[in-house]
Amino acid sequence: MSIEVLGIDIAKNVFQLHGVNRGGGVVFKRRVMRDQLLEVVAQIERCTIVIEACTGAFYWARKFEEVGHQVKIISPQYVKPFVRRQKNDGNDAEAICTAARQPHIPLVPKKSIEQQDIQALHRVRQRMVNHRTAVVSQIRGLLLDRGFAIGKSITRARRIIPEILSDVENEITVLAREALNELYDLFRDLDRRIIIFDRKIDAVFRDSEMCQRIAKIKGIGPKTATAIVAAVGDGSEFKNGRHLAAWVGLVPRQFSSGDRTVLMGISKRGNQHLRRLLVHGARAVVRTAPNKTDHNNQWVNQLRERRGFNRATVAVANKNARIIWAVLRTGEPYRATF
Repeated sequence: MSIEVLGIDIAKNVFQLHGVNRGGGVVFKRRVMRDQLLEVVAQIERCTIVIEACTGAFYWARKFEEVGHQVKIISPQYVKPFVRRQKNDGNDAEAICTAARQPHIPLVPKKSIEQQDIQALHRVRQRMVNHRTAVVSQIRGLLLDRGFAIGKSITRARRIIPEILSDVENEITVLAREALNELYDLFRDLDRRIIIFDRKIDAVFRDSEMCQRIAKIKGIGPKTATAIVAAVGDGSEFKNGRHLAAWVGLVPRQFSSGDRTVLMGISKRGNQHLRRLLVHGARAVVRTAPNKTDHNNQWVNQLRERRGFNRATVAVANKNARIIWAVLRTGEPYRATF
């Protein structure tokens, strides 16, 4: 019988294939090496191939589509409940097939090479920002050991650290001063590299009409716009804006039973990078809203008075995610309400 769904457990070198027919019966099982995978898949008649979202998933999705198959990508968290008993490659591939046959399982948006390039810019930049934060924190800690207390602001660190290191009359020894100078040089080098990536992201933003449409929304800048387009494309994988907001992780965690509904704070689920960018942008909107009197800012001010600054920030981020989906799906420019 023909294969309807082919689940592939992706790994680095060894791949497990598990095919089922329309009735769910197992009709194909095979374990192949990396250099044999495309050849084996090309010999299988056209079917739906399902893989987990992991490193290399989008690359293999493009390769499988090139040989005529339809490809679906699902999140590992939806596969795990269907793994039978012991975990191994065969059971994982079978679980992928089972999960893909469920009508309610959401799919992960596929990414083009261009989207992955933009994501690479964001990820490398974030890595450098994390390194810079670690370097500044270490400098701050070493100086605190010598009696110099510096605030957490990175702008303050840029101003005060050179003053301390250039003062030869303070109690910092020559050996400690040399070590701190090396760390400060590393800090400045990371600053320079981050600026380079900022310029590359800005160039991508200027060349993308879709990104510029999103950036018309209050609280959305070039970095947020490019990160969203890289992650979700045109938003076609989401049924509505509420689904996109939930996928990002801007909805409360539930702990409900029976007639008792309990909504808690937002969880760690979703896309952490997009959630952070949306929340940072929303925080700026909430902070500047008291100085404005238009309809949108009145809504923000009233929400802030009722629920506080932090909840209002998350609500604005959630609303922006929904507006972004509408702008992506309709192709129309954002029009603010007055």
